[in-house]
Amino acid sequence: MSAELDKIEIERFSRQIILKNIGPSGQKKIKNAKVLIVGAGGLGCSVAEFLTRAGVGNIGIIDNDLVNVSNIHRQSLYDINDINKSKVKCAKNKLNKINPKTIIKTHNLRLNENNAAKIIEQYNYIVDGSDNFKTKFLINDTSIRLKKFLVVGAISKFDGHLFTYNFKFKKTPCLRCFFQEDKISDDILNCEYEGVLGTVAGIIGTLQANEILKQILDIGQNLDKKILILDLLNLNFRKAKITKKKRCKC
Repeated sequence: MSAELDKIEIERFSRQIILKNIGPSGQKKIKNAKVLIVGAGGLGCSVAEFLTRAGVGNIGIIDNDLVNVSNIHRQSLYDINDINKSKVKCAKNKLNKINPKTIIKTHNLRLNENNAAKIIEQYNYIVDGSDNFKTKFLINDTSIRLKKFLVVGAISKFDGHLFTYNFKFKKTPCLRCFFQEDKISDDILNCEYEGVLGTVAGIIGTLQANEILKQILDIGQNLDKKILILDLLNLNFRKAKITKKKRCKC
């Protein structure tokens, strides 16, 4: 992909380019970025959509699930015509219509210890939109080893959590420093049992995309050593400090 912006791209992203914090040079950074999204569910769909709309040049999406009718209320890239089809293939088709210049690479598989490093090392920025702690910890551990920038999202009911980690810095706490138990029940992330309002997925996913764009552009403040906790039922937002665990497994 050419690093330069063509006339169509300049017009398409004109409302971003006029921002003082972005400009043509910032838009080129966005175009040259490589972002991996793990999970094409409620979070991943919003992340993928807004990064594509922003002009990110290379996006990878990992998921091996099929679209289910119960997904549609919160997973914005799918409709009833996609039921029983591959999520990553449907997502790619929709994203190609939004911005044909964004290269979408699909990984129709489940991330595991055998493939995680090989896939994650191909990207500069990693987004965790998974729904189980085994995968979340695997993404966390691999991102630490490969010194990646990681954004983690979690949702349940009317609540959302957002973490950002820049593992280029050794003193950065990680996900294991917050969830210090070795084994955590996935029931707290399970929409099937806990339920979730569709807009919560869209809000947290959009915030994840926003944090990725800020990091690409090196602007603003991130959640360094903090977690953002959102109670969207009562519209309460707060930040909690995370300290690096002395004997963290990572």
